[in-house]
Amino acid sequence: MKRLLTLLCLCIGCLHLAAGVLPRSEYPRPQFVRNDWVNLNGEWSYEFDFGKSGTHRNLQNSNCLKDRIQVPFCPESKLSGVEYTDFINCMWYQRMIDIPENWTGKNIYLHFGAVDYYAEIYLDGNFVQRHYGGSSSFSVDITRQVKAGMRHNLVVRVTDDLRSGKQTGGKQSPTFYSNGCLYTRVTGIWQTVWMEAVDRKGLKSAVLRPDIDQEQLFVSPEFFQESDNEIEVILKEGEKTIASRKASCVNGTMLVLPVKKMKLWSPENPFLYDIVYRIKDKQGNLLDEVTSYVGMRKIHTADGKFYLNNQPYFLRLVLDQGYYPDGIWTAPSDEALRKDIQLGKDAGFNGARLHQKVFEERYHYWADKLGYLTWSESASWAMNHDDELAARNFIAEWTEVVIRDRNHPSIVTWTPFNESWGAGNVVYPRLVRDVYRITKAIDPTRPINDASGDKHILTDIWGVHNYQQDPKILADALIGREGEEPYRNIRDDKSLAVYEGQPYIVSEFGGIGWMKPEENGTSWGYGSVPEAMEDFYKRLEGLVQAMGSSNIVVGFCYTQLTDVEQEKNGIYYYDRTPKFDMNRIKAIFQSFDYSQKK
Repeated sequence: MKRLLTLLCLCIGCLHLAAGVLPRSEYPRPQFVRNDWVNLNGEWSYEFDFGKSGTHRNLQNSNCLKDRIQVPFCPESKLSGVEYTDFINCMWYQRMIDIPENWTGKNIYLHFGAVDYYAEIYLDGNFVQRHYGGSSSFSVDITRQVKAGMRHNLVVRVTDDLRSGKQTGGKQSPTFYSNGCLYTRVTGIWQTVWMEAVDRKGLKSAVLRPDIDQEQLFVSPEFFQESDNEIEVILKEGEKTIASRKASCVNGTMLVLPVKKMKLWSPENPFLYDIVYRIKDKQGNLLDEVTSYVGMRKIHTADGKFYLNNQPYFLRLVLDQGYYPDGIWTAPSDEALRKDIQLGKDAGFNGARLHQKVFEERYHYWADKLGYLTWSESASWAMNHDDELAARNFIAEWTEVVIRDRNHPSIVTWTPFNESWGAGNVVYPRLVRDVYRITKAIDPTRPINDASGDKHILTDIWGVHNYQQDPKILADALIGREGEEPYRNIRDDKSLAVYEGQPYIVSEFGGIGWMKPEENGTSWGYGSVPEAMEDFYKRLEGLVQAMGSSNIVVGFCYTQLTDVEQEKNGIYYYDRTPKFDMNRIKAIFQSFDYSQKK
């Protein structure tokens, strides 16, 4: 009987997959593309394991768990088909995977966009790998566990202890209900799961470093195995080859491609060059081919200014938390990611501070394509900044994030922490210094904002938060006075850094509430809710002008792009429909630029 039920379960699942549309079917890694890949999204079987007894019950060998879920959506979301919103400390996923016959002789990798928080991977009942980190992507080499042309049973065990203080969690609520600026939780798989086949001596990664001053591009490839094969890097503008270089397949090789009359990337002109990587053996046989792209741009800070392509650049950012009514942390579609960026641009912003969530690679791809500056931030809330194990977990996860995303031209600042105001002065300072140095070692080309909202220890950007709703008081607070440290969120703490002339950016302000009348009792924004829409415009204009009148502010981030659950201070509703006359909103946010500031 058990065998019959299992067969019936598999048949129902196969029929569902055949009849339905594969969710999030687009290629998940658009800056490093191969043709041989299989998307594993869609219906999986799953089972909650609140007693954490699944291993004893041999769930790792199960080929059909109790219930059904749509991957890559978390079980708390509507799109998952589950919508279970209480705490989930442990759950299991299962599906069968078919390995294409033409993958014989190649290495086979199983990729997870993100799994919150701890994951164990099993194939045919055998443990393969574990991963810590709810926001970082990871890969599993399953070459030895699978065979081309065969079907195998994939099982994933997930644990998530949001309230432990040992892990990141971002804005996930540590209480049953969402409250304040804390929202619905995310558990388990929440980004695309997929497989690809790669030659055993293929290309593992490549670091891209544009040099706009010398008009050249540095490319540093890394290989799965070093060899005497040859890699060719081809830089293209449309169909025209601009430059190409060849080298032996040895890690540490640096290929330098000259780029005459280089076209620079910026929000005003987000030009992207195409790249092709080809690896051939001594006989000229093509072993591996990867397509990519690069934006030629330079970011640096000097003399209290933020520079893009050697020109002072004023940052008009909007806070984007990346929440969706039906998918929570997971966008319902690729188009939804693109639309969020376009909504920001339509409202007058030239970028976004991606807040307390590591955004997926498809988002960064669209930011690169559309020309949208971003600050990349971890989901650091929920961790105890004074806990040594939490610090160790954070360093591992953040390192994976920076390595994954460092080639995206749209990312212009790394922000590992946010409002870590309650942290102590022993573990936390050491953690921040370690994270700063590790980040710089991986990517020396971008500034680091160590902790948005102050608690600064070692930072290239001086970010503060100020939700003062009176424009006159805000303007006065943002005046830099000779011999005085400018406004900051934390004073009188000798363990903190002292302002040394870094670019001064108000990385959160505004947050003016505006909601439907029936939502007044259950929703909130900063300050009192304006009585009329005209009052909203007047207050907003005053707050923005306070930024423009400051003699030290070189950028701002307005809170926020959309409402999120009970927090109703977005310039768009949670469903992305506009609240206001967006032409007027855009005119307010673009009412001054850096060139107009003294």
